[in-house]
Amino acid sequence: MANGNQVIQLFEEFAPKHLAVEGDKIGLQIGSLNKEVKRVMVTLDVLESVVDEAIEKQIDLIIAHHPPIFSPLAQVNDRSTAGKITMKCIQHDIAVYVAHTNLDVCSGGVNDWMSEAIGLRDTKVLVPTYDEPVYKLSVFVPSTHAHDVSRALGKAGAGHIGDYADCQFRVSGTGQFTPLEGTDPFIGRPHKTEQVDEVKIETVVRESQKKRVLKAMKDAHPYEEVAYDLMRDEIEGHVFGLGRIGRLEQAMTLEQFAEHVKTSFGVEGVRVVGDPGRSIEKVAILGGDGNKYVSTAHFKGADAYVTGDLYFHVAHDAMALGLAVVDPGHHVESIMKQGVIDVLSKKFEKAKINVDLIQSVANTNPFQFK
Repeated sequence: MANGNQVIQLFEEFAPKHLAVEGDKIGLQIGSLNKEVKRVMVTLDVLESVVDEAIEKQIDLIIAHHPPIFSPLAQVNDRSTAGKITMKCIQHDIAVYVAHTNLDVCSGGVNDWMSEAIGLRDTKVLVPTYDEPVYKLSVFVPSTHAHDVSRALGKAGAGHIGDYADCQFRVSGTGQFTPLEGTDPFIGRPHKTEQVDEVKIETVVRESQKKRVLKAMKDAHPYEEVAYDLMRDEIEGHVFGLGRIGRLEQAMTLEQFAEHVKTSFGVEGVRVVGDPGRSIEKVAILGGDGNKYVSTAHFKGADAYVTGDLYFHVAHDAMALGLAVVDPGHHVESIMKQGVIDVLSKKFEKAKINVDLIQSVANTNPFQFK
């Protein structure tokens, strides 16, 4: 059992809200997180059948990928689908939290799970949406405690540059201070100027690490007031974005690749654009509706583009560009259900939280193949 806010705080460490594209409908949509949570259900969609499943399984919190409320509700009653869903959730004290494009964009999220499913390697972001800021942190520490603070910074994740971790620079010097009335200095006495052998430790910190690193630094630092600087750096940060582009282990024909996609996602059929015999090696993939990024996939050199909800005229555009497209449908994003459960299981175990994680089994795919 855990507080609902604690559950979501752990989840947002993985898929922070600031990664969502502007205007996306994410976060808590129905109910309250200010309650004890015993059972969490993960789902792609929040349909009425999913809510009925949640009621039957005594779920306290639903984590969904697709928002059940896309636009403001004029009324909340049983005359609309969204109204029925909202009423049922409130009546049974079920909170609904949505992680949409932030779950697509985050490292190890939907688009990475989809890339892994079809065996892409050396993947990069297809459509950059967020370049995470990097800061230079400088902290002044008495030389006797420099090792402790240095180690705390590294354990909190500071100092990651490219393929190198725990990058730091140190310089020794003399620190001077005068404690004032009411202070309880670690070194010295009030109203007496002190000079201390100190070490200046410099390292880099990403935006998403800032709070964690600063807390670790202050916890390890012996001084009552920690002297430090935090300045925005021009180092290129980690790039987040929609979709991925990478290579298959070995080239295959479009006909073979389409069958591979079909098998990998366990779907009954796929729609294919392009010559069945053409060779496919470099592949772009984007979960959900990827119509807007056909030209991006082509520009970045993809032989084939895997996405859902392909429009008729966009398919013509792809043909004109010479880009093959495989459309396995929007519902393949349901791969997020097991993915989220795997992530949260590890986080709950580390935090010593005992919460049941349940994958929704309600079928929310509106399409059938006959």
